[in-house]
Amino acid sequence: MPPGTPLPLPLPGPTRRTWPRADPDRRAEWPVVLVTMPFMDVDRPSIQLGLLAAILRDEGFPAHTLHANLDFAAALGLPEYQRLGARRSRMVAEWLFSVAAFGAEAPDPDGRMVEDFAPDFGNPHEEADWRRRLRQIRDEVVPAYLDGLLAARSWDQVRVVGFSSTFQQNNASFALARRIRERHPGIVTVFGGANFDGEMGPEWVRAVDWVDIGVVGEGDVALPRIMHALSAGTPVAGIPGTACHQDGRLVVTPPEPPLTRLDESPIPDYDEFFIRGRQLELLPAAGPTSVRIPFESARGCWWGAKHHCTFCGLNGSTMQFRAKSAGRVADELTAQARRYRSFRFEAVDNIADMAYLRTLFPALVEQETDFELFYEVKANLSREQIRTLAHAGVTAVQPGIESLSTHVLTLMDKGVRAAQNINLLRWARHYGIDVGWNIIWGFPGETEEDYAEQTALLPHLVHLQPPVHAGRLWIERFSPLYTRSPGKPPERSYRYVYPAAVDLSKVAYFFEYDLPGALPDTTYDGLRKAVADWNAAWQDRPEPVLRYWSAPGFVQIYDGRHPGAEGTYTFEGPLADLYVATSDRPLGVAAAHGRLRDRLPAAQIEAAFGEFAARGLMYFDGSAALALALPAHLPR
Repeated sequence: MPPGTPLPLPLPGPTRRTWPRADPDRRAEWPVVLVTMPFMDVDRPSIQLGLLAAILRDEGFPAHTLHANLDFAAALGLPEYQRLGARRSRMVAEWLFSVAAFGAEAPDPDGRMVEDFAPDFGNPHEEADWRRRLRQIRDEVVPAYLDGLLAARSWDQVRVVGFSSTFQQNNASFALARRIRERHPGIVTVFGGANFDGEMGPEWVRAVDWVDIGVVGEGDVALPRIMHALSAGTPVAGIPGTACHQDGRLVVTPPEPPLTRLDESPIPDYDEFFIRGRQLELLPAAGPTSVRIPFESARGCWWGAKHHCTFCGLNGSTMQFRAKSAGRVADELTAQARRYRSFRFEAVDNIADMAYLRTLFPALVEQETDFELFYEVKANLSREQIRTLAHAGVTAVQPGIESLSTHVLTLMDKGVRAAQNINLLRWARHYGIDVGWNIIWGFPGETEEDYAEQTALLPHLVHLQPPVHAGRLWIERFSPLYTRSPGKPPERSYRYVYPAAVDLSKVAYFFEYDLPGALPDTTYDGLRKAVADWNAAWQDRPEPVLRYWSAPGFVQIYDGRHPGAEGTYTFEGPLADLYVATSDRPLGVAAAHGRLRDRLPAAQIEAAFGEFAARGLMYFDGSAALALALPAHLPR
């Protein structure tokens, strides 16, 4: 099959034992350094580096990792590093490394970006200082940082340098690769990560001279094959999932189907992250740290494979859901806890495998482990399922809550209703699970009423954890909102960071918002204020509460959500039982009628729902009602 020929589908998932292997002595002569650059977060190691290094060592290659992002964080100081790294839509971080990456071809040597986007850079009272600081970082800190990386290692002993790039890591990676090429021209550079998925990877290989090979898609199989080919002196062109030049032309070979046998993956190696972090005094020399150790129990998204959320650009070419066995995950957590003397873990999965609610999490409960776990989950979990997560050690979740309007959620293709989102917030609060969530807007088909209703609802929810962010959606590559109407212009700041030779339409991940039928921005003013008020309420002490105590035919609800308006509601008889019946999950009139064994006619139930809702004690979502108060008793 000639290089670049599309692969016939379907193909069985690849294994790591099916390609030509170089002689062991040759492999030992091909040391590789895998690098992650700014602005990767500094509060956890790179699972990409840790996993790929372990895979390459299994293949017989001397593989090392370099968390070079830590050096830059040490140079800037953590607050400034985190402030810059938090910006994903404006390419501020990319701009800082643009001159170092492209020299005279950098599109903005005079720093117009910091003038044109000054309002995005911080408080108006500090704009001038911030603009000066950004130029200083670009012109002084960045070159010194890159020179320091080259001086700190014997690069002449290295044969291959691999870069993992996601979000705003491209130009920092290109800048180091350029310096390596200038001083060590024999080193081969290999790039991969989310920024090289789809058509982005081939375009970077075409446009940037110091990008020798691009890995398009997952690197677990492609990178070892590349290393075997390089060490054996055979062509890389034609290896599935690669882009490279051969005989003066760009050869792009599509990736194989995603890896399915995840239990075969080795355990990631994070030794260098912890050693480097301590050397740079970013981590304590002894004792516990705030680091959450990344682990992977699944890839892809089982919901997205059926209904791709309209705004989501994740899993560009790897949506197929695959999961490790529960036993393998439990063993890996135990092994990493022993190795790094930590019980704090962060799943990098896009969504938890629902089967784990019957396998992994009950097993962790049975083993009486003390892990503290983060997982991304779907928001339609039941009270019992949230209880299982809490008892298994899940202390934080990201449930994909992006709206409290059922109509807007339908436009997103989320597969949940607003009442289910609120119910997750309720039971997560009850069982002590931290929830990271957002409210986003700007979807075609939404109405002003959608946001007026949410604005009116939010004051009733202040006893629950507030959203981290509220704002307009981003148009992301691979999302249905992008693919349904291609041709959108890249987000404006890209033009300040990449040379004219780069086709921005092929490398951009964020695009300008130009969706039809957009509501005026003032539509969301009330919701913005309600979210701000909600977050402000959580800065006060005591925190807002809405609790109930119950016995058969009797319920008391204490409302301490708003200072100066505290009070207690008392209900007796069927009304009390009706309120408690709607606590576990949303109930419709017919279901509530059955739960009460006909003690209240359907018409009275519907009227009671309305009365509870009018007092802010219940949320009515279409035909289903949900109690908003939480049980006062301790979780069990």
